[in-house]
Amino acid sequence: MTVSLFDQFLSPSYLGIPLILVALTLPWLLFPAPSPRWLNNRLLTIQNRFINQFVQQLLLPINVGGHKWALILASLMIFLITINMLGLLPYTFTPTTQLSLNMGFAVPLWLATVIIGMRNQPTHALGHLLPEGTPTALIPVLIIIETISLFIRPLALGVRLTANLTAGHLLIQLIATAAFVLLPLMPTVAIFTSVLLFLLTLLEVAVAMIQAYVFILLLSLYLQENV
Repeated sequence: MTVSLFDQFLSPSYLGIPLILVALTLPWLLFPAPSPRWLNNRLLTIQNRFINQFVQQLLLPINVGGHKWALILASLMIFLITINMLGLLPYTFTPTTQLSLNMGFAVPLWLATVIIGMRNQPTHALGHLLPEGTPTALIPVLIIIETISLFIRPLALGVRLTANLTAGHLLIQLIATAAFVLLPLMPTVAIFTSVLLFLLTLLEVAVAMIQAYVFILLLSLYLQENV
């Protein structure tokens, strides 16, 4: 049977049971739960500090009406970072390389921001479809273009996250395979390839964190337009 490079992105299963639910549940088990004590341990203190700083920075440009999203945005940020980082470990599976999962995150949240805008300030929300001062002849064309760009937003969110993680994993596998094959033939080249693989792994760690932040940042920008 011919093994494809994309086989690593197939959802794993055991005895016919998909294991993606285990991969999605595992991040929540790795973080300590909040404690009612006055003094927390170091891990919980660092976690709370990170969450507070992230929420303050994220919600700084958003109106007060959008601060209700703090909990869901912070939770999704930590969830995506953890999944992306765990997917870099050997013999693991990265659920965020599945476009269906990323679209499942992107579409409901994007739709919620649109519904909020239509409910609270419909005139302002519809005003994004037609910039002020547009010539009369261009009004139908611009409305169609802006409407298409509005509905492309969730697709762009999901595809961006999927494509970046998939490309990084493919590069890591290709370079690792090259280093393994070149080791008995050209050891010096294999060593340089291994160094390149190490640097690429560090880059992929940064990409895993940055892409999760970009996903949440774009959602916050969409929310800012509608509150």
